[in-house]
Amino acid sequence: MATALTFRDLPHARESLATVVMVAEDGTVITDATLFYPQGGGQPGDRGSFIAADGRELAVHDTRKGENGTVLHRLDPDHGLVVGQSVTQKLDWPLRHAHMRMHTALHLLSVVVPHGVTGGSIGAERGRLDFDLGDASFDKDELTARLNGLIEADYPVTSEWIGESELEARPELVKTMSVAPPRGAGDIRMVRIGEIDYQPCGGTHVASTAEIGAIQVASIKNRGARNRRFTLTWAAESGGGQ
Repeated sequence: MATALTFRDLPHARESLATVVMVAEDGTVITDATLFYPQGGGQPGDRGSFIAADGRELAVHDTRKGENGTVLHRLDPDHGLVVGQSVTQKLDWPLRHAHMRMHTALHLLSVVVPHGVTGGSIGAERGRLDFDLGDASFDKDELTARLNGLIEADYPVTSEWIGESELEARPELVKTMSVAPPRGAGDIRMVRIGEIDYQPCGGTHVASTAEIGAIQVASIKNRGARNRRFTLTWAAESGGGQ
């Protein structure tokens, strides 16, 4: 049975109840629902803990995608959880929130650098996107100012679903050149940032751009004849662990 993705509907929830439905010998636990985002789309898997009914707090070291829509939580093998047991899932919130902020900031980067995305990754302290720029060039300081202007404008960030056929009819919505949105599931999750950005994405995001905090373009580096890597970091006053 697929794991219900609580994080998708409640990205700002920090704790939630769940029921253990599978325990593997290596300590992996599957629950009926999860607040923990599994690694994917450049965003790392969540960390945190499960609090058992007897009060024990068990570390969750990583979260990954399993088969048939399940989500795998990596715990130490001696955790003692059993099928049918209820646990409170508790996120490492500063880490998750930093990922949410950076992920949304990278969406804004794709707005101010309107070229095909060839790769990317998200971290708590920095994130990056690689673009197929050709002969185009950009200035770090100018991009930093434009990004912070979009952040300060406080655009709402929302999600919705569209059919695969609609996405096929609007190929311009897909900015990634190397990774295509999943097909065969029936619907595609879209993330909208005000009227400035609309693209398929399964990750977690903040509720509005002002929640990101101040950002800076730390570097723009060559990665081949056409590719350029743009790296974002937090401005000094913003910090990675809000």
